[in-house]
Amino acid sequence: MSKAFYLLCALFSTIFMTYYADSLPICAPSDCGNDVSIKYPFWKRSGTTVGEVCGYPEFGLECSKKGYPILQLKTDKYYVTDINYVNHSITLVDIDVMNDTCPRAKNNVSIGNIPLSFSNLDMNITFYFNCSSQPSVVGAVPIKCLINGEGKKSYVFEVGTDIGGRTWTNSCDAEVTVAVKHGEIKSDDDLINGFGAAMSKGFVLDWNRAVDCAECELSDGYCAYNGTARQTLCICKDGRIVAKSCKKAAGNRWTRLKKVIIGATTAAVIAGLMSICYFTYKLPRWREKYSFPTKGNQDIETFLKNHGVLTIKRYKFSDVKKMTNSFKVKLGQGGFGVVYKGKLSDGSNVAVKMLNPSKGNGKEFINEVASISRTSHVNVVTLFGFCFEGRKKVLIYEFISNGSLDKYIYRKEGVETTTLLSWDKLYQIAKGIARGLEYLHRGCNTQILHFDIKPHNILLDENFCPKISDFGLAKLCPGKESLISMSDARGTIGYIAPEVWNRHFGKASHKSDVYSYGMMLLDIVGGKKNINVEGSQTSEIYFPDWIYKKLEQGTQLGPEDGVVAIEENELVKKMTIVGLWCIQTIPNDRPTMSKVVEMLEGSIDSIKMPPRPALSSPVRSIAESSTLY
Repeated sequence: MSKAFYLLCALFSTIFMTYYADSLPICAPSDCGNDVSIKYPFWKRSGTTVGEVCGYPEFGLECSKKGYPILQLKTDKYYVTDINYVNHSITLVDIDVMNDTCPRAKNNVSIGNIPLSFSNLDMNITFYFNCSSQPSVVGAVPIKCLINGEGKKSYVFEVGTDIGGRTWTNSCDAEVTVAVKHGEIKSDDDLINGFGAAMSKGFVLDWNRAVDCAECELSDGYCAYNGTARQTLCICKDGRIVAKSCKKAAGNRWTRLKKVIIGATTAAVIAGLMSICYFTYKLPRWREKYSFPTKGNQDIETFLKNHGVLTIKRYKFSDVKKMTNSFKVKLGQGGFGVVYKGKLSDGSNVAVKMLNPSKGNGKEFINEVASISRTSHVNVVTLFGFCFEGRKKVLIYEFISNGSLDKYIYRKEGVETTTLLSWDKLYQIAKGIARGLEYLHRGCNTQILHFDIKPHNILLDENFCPKISDFGLAKLCPGKESLISMSDARGTIGYIAPEVWNRHFGKASHKSDVYSYGMMLLDIVGGKKNINVEGSQTSEIYFPDWIYKKLEQGTQLGPEDGVVAIEENELVKKMTIVGLWCIQTIPNDRPTMSKVVEMLEGSIDSIKMPPRPALSSPVRSIAESSTLY
């Protein structure tokens, strides 16, 4: 059953226990041994479910060894240094940076789907860590205490200030945005020298669903919260449970008992209805269906509101028209929409993706904003902002000048292939994609499964550094979850893992992305598509048997009409073996992306010959689009 059901049971069990025992009610103010008072809408975790009725379910605080309460936002934990019950605000400090004079922020501050929002007392600052290039803006000074042993430098800017364009940021290992209080940073010099002290003093969040509890507290009661009915209750010291005030609800013992009986009956009815819903609609399927909102524009607005102030900017549609010069330059078109070239006010080029109004009921929009806004990696495309006005849904990405990978690996008969890349460059691209996927699977606060890895969704910048794009089919897996349940197959024919289109092979997981990566790696090696998108059906003449046979026979690898130099053959052979390991039929037989990176970077002698893959993707008609983003 759902957590709300157990919470309701705990509430009414507590009511009866309190009524008959005449003991002090729960929900009295408490602390963790310091000056921070914990009371409604917050509550102290004690290892039982009793305290959960004393505030919002998401506002449980645990005590730390340092005496500060701890609030968890998604997977990150923060010390609570102050709670202002008058202004409805809470001050938080990242556990990893408190009292550190030169802290290294690990993660973007992300609130998640809880009733909190950033305060107007905050300002956002962005760190660019371990950069091999430097900003072109005048006066940019590196952080001295964060220069690493390789001479790479780190920088920090207030969000919204001139950083000299975005090109130089591609050389950085990570980009992290955090919040600090406005008054702690007074100038750029203060930011460079005082960001550590500012981060140690934290940032402020407002709770935005707070209901005034003053009337209950003035009547000598303690507030509680009915999460099912979403209403505040007042627990009196004599054991009565009332709506607002203990003074107004005075009555005899029988009257109070009748209220308790009525409340218990209501709880039983609610529990019965929840049981019917559970067994009728199947809770796992319900969770899968609503893992992302799917009801259109209202769900998108709810998603944006619940996520508070995102680290990316929301633009007006008039701004989008201006930056694209009224959509003058079209870069490409795919299943989810059309991509145009644009330019921001600071001169940075961007790719503006206009989503089809009728496609996905807003789901792909939420997928991309929810997933890419959590990422910061050199091999993952950067999302600058978005626009949502009525039926208009727009995503604004960094502009990637060399387009998608498919342009550089596929050969057509009778067509000059002057744009094809060297094997060393293709090998570096393969490693970069692997590192990007490893980051999505392990480096983010929330594990991100892409489910549409293919050459069309790999973009190459001016240095041919690969960037994973198009997160319209992505799934988010909170915490350490890896296996997920899906009600529909997703991806592109030729790259879909067997378990995604046939549940007999197991559940979809991060290993599904590994399979897609392996098929793409064999695409690179073979120099031709593993599906015939110009025909009516997929062509599986050479996938995967064609390459496997060449590997067994020791003949030259690579495309049939291409020439591979002796010194390059080892790189091609390594990519081939790794690709064949990745497309093993059973998910557990495939390596993780971390292992893939290790194999690509290691010696070919340390990689065993993989078994012959039993099958590839299903054969069916397909019309694949030339998606850019």
